[in-house]
Amino acid sequence: QVVAVYGTLSDLLSVASNKLGIKATSVYNGKGGLIDDIALIRDDDVLFVCEGEPFIDPQTDGRPHEELTGSHTDWLTLNVGGRYFTTTRSTLVNKEPDSMLAHMFKDKDAWGNKQDHRGAFLIDRSPEYFEPILNYLRHGQLIVNDGINLLGVLEEARFFGIDSLIEHLEIAIKNSQPAEDHSPISRKEFVRFLLATPTKSELRCQGLNFSGADLSRLDLRYINFKMANLSRCNLAHANLCCANLERADLSGSVLDCANLQGVKMLCSNAEGASLKGCNFEDPSGLKANLEGANLKGVDMEGSQMTGINLRVATLKNAKLKNCNLRGATLAGTDLENCDLSGCDLQEANLRGSNVKGAIFEEMLTPLHMSQSVR
Repeated sequence: QVVAVYGTLSDLLSVASNKLGIKATSVYNGKGGLIDDIALIRDDDVLFVCEGEPFIDPQTDGRPHEELTGSHTDWLTLNVGGRYFTTTRSTLVNKEPDSMLAHMFKDKDAWGNKQDHRGAFLIDRSPEYFEPILNYLRHGQLIVNDGINLLGVLEEARFFGIDSLIEHLEIAIKNSQPAEDHSPISRKEFVRFLLATPTKSELRCQGLNFSGADLSRLDLRYINFKMANLSRCNLAHANLCCANLERADLSGSVLDCANLQGVKMLCSNAEGASLKGCNFEDPSGLKANLEGANLKGVDMEGSQMTGINLRVATLKNAKLKNCNLRGATLAGTDLENCDLSGCDLQEANLRGSNVKGAIFEEMLTPLHMSQSVR
């Protein structure tokens, strides 16, 4: 019979009883799954109704399914972590015949399952996580009530070996995760964060995205910006004394007149940045470290860099006009086409540096051959 499915499960059973002339009490889908909610019925489902007898697949010539598989469809009760579940042996066996549950109940007492005083089979697992698994074995749909942790259900599915359910759960867990927010942190958000943090606390901003933010004139001393994205930031007049900018991206940023005393910028990328009039010189003797930094095309005109460590840094096409580089470490530094006119390079270490095309006009201290430049 072809009937319209609407209302509740009771309405469907009533219609089926009238159409077929029986007292319909149970509805099964084509695979023998017991339907306990009309919402589980799909548009193209072929349903089977009965007066209470076990499901018989019409493709088996009318023989009960247990005669073909050796399993049993008799009712049984499970005591899972103190909570009772009543189901049929076929529900536990047919959907996932290779699972642990199928092996436990395929043959009566094959595993010597222990029973409590009421005859229920004891299973020492979480009942709230077991319920979605049992319902899945009944009708093939993953339905999890609100408040149930999907990770817990996933672990139970793995424990019981319900392989077809594991993939459904992994997809559901992935879809339930909030989308990652990679949007840059604004000045307002960061200032609020600074005000809420004790002054003596070490601020860790490692790996955060500040791209394009206006952080000018802020007190950013001792903050850990390691591997942070500070590209195109406005850091003019900011106090970055002893800040950690190791491997940070400062490309295209403006740091004019910033305080960079004792700053750590090892292997940072500041290509195309503006650092005019910056102060790297710490009176206490703590030296700024820019070893291995990418400073291609930077403008550092007029900066104070006494004792700075620029070892093996790349300063190709950089503007260092009128900079104080007294005692600086420039060993192995690429200074190709760099404008060093008016610089103080007294006692600077230029051993192995590349000064091809560099401009040294009006230099305050002449280079000595012992500095072994190339």
